[in-house]
Amino acid sequence: MIPALMPNYNRADLAFERGEGAWLWDGQGRRYLDFGSGIATSSLGHAHPHLVAAIAEQAGKVMHSSNLYRIPQAERLAARLVEATPFADSVYFSNSGAEANEAMVKAVRKYHADAGHPERFRTICFEGAFHGRTLAMISATGNKKYLEGFGPPVDGFDHVPFGNMNAVRDAITAETAAIMIEPVQGEGGVRPADLRFLQELRATCDEFGLLLALDEVQTGMGRSGKLWAHQWAGIEPDIMSSAKGIGGGFPLAATLAKEKVAVHLKPGTHGSTYGGGPLACAAGNAVLDVILAPGFLDKVDHVARYLWRGMLDLAARHPKVVVGVQGAGLLLGLRLTDAVSNGEMQGAALAEGLLTVAAGMNVLRVAPPLVITEAEVDEALRLLDRACLRMTPGEAKAAAK
Repeated sequence: MIPALMPNYNRADLAFERGEGAWLWDGQGRRYLDFGSGIATSSLGHAHPHLVAAIAEQAGKVMHSSNLYRIPQAERLAARLVEATPFADSVYFSNSGAEANEAMVKAVRKYHADAGHPERFRTICFEGAFHGRTLAMISATGNKKYLEGFGPPVDGFDHVPFGNMNAVRDAITAETAAIMIEPVQGEGGVRPADLRFLQELRATCDEFGLLLALDEVQTGMGRSGKLWAHQWAGIEPDIMSSAKGIGGGFPLAATLAKEKVAVHLKPGTHGSTYGGGPLACAAGNAVLDVILAPGFLDKVDHVARYLWRGMLDLAARHPKVVVGVQGAGLLLGLRLTDAVSNGEMQGAALAEGLLTVAAGMNVLRVAPPLVITEAEVDEALRLLDRACLRMTPGEAKAAAK
């Protein structure tokens, strides 16, 4: 008999009862160090007092009123995001990364249509991308595994190799509207785009009259050590999506755009029942309070570099398990040897009490809360070391002691 919950998730037989900071406890009282953050979502860790208080206070007032009326919490959050984001002039709120990306693609198409070029509706995307699970976004992702069984892909997305500028230019036609890219491919193997490549994409968009659309669902909100990962390249997109860490675990997403793009989403062109509601935006404002506090992002950058060095050392000690380290900021991955699958490695880390996330290209992804300390990094590296021993022939017994 099918379970009451649809079987579309392959869940571990593990449930958590409470959390604090970077730690979670299951029903038996076992403690786990969370280096997955709900897939880079719990940006402030668990039970952060400021975030909890903001949500509780707003829940006791108004949780939902709909976008038929003004929502002061959304107005405040949008203004703060615009002030903190050099390129952005306006923000649209939704509930998930897929929705933020849908809004981004629709805004791109509307921009060109209103400019008298409705034929410009195609977006260049990259192999290894992940943009969400709606029909349009699995088409933008282009992964056959996600497309199988859902009929013809939504038209309008062309895929080229990640990091190949010649392929990008060859793919541009009279129908091309935009280039969409993640500064670091999360699901696709924690692969960072070369900063020069991002700069060349910006120049190419300017050359051909295209819009540069950045998917910062996983890389944004401080995860790279800057508010937005594209800032390391010194470029500005025309439009950008954000989600995951923006609400600290509460469902919230945003699409930020330059005025020239945003003005085309007039009343009636797009919307969301829950998007930008009072409770979600109270959470978003609380998260922003912490992330924009003086010195916070500098600390994230410092701890991220500390973790990077530790993971490089780990890789050097376990060449039979780890090929290398890749990623940026607090979104890093251990690229594993062919003899070890990322699922097995994730299971070994879980057995040691460390939560991680598998990614493409046989990579084990770590995306801890932005509030982690160097001491917690040391503990995570110790647990990863033991997990590597579990996966090394002849060493499993030693790891289990």
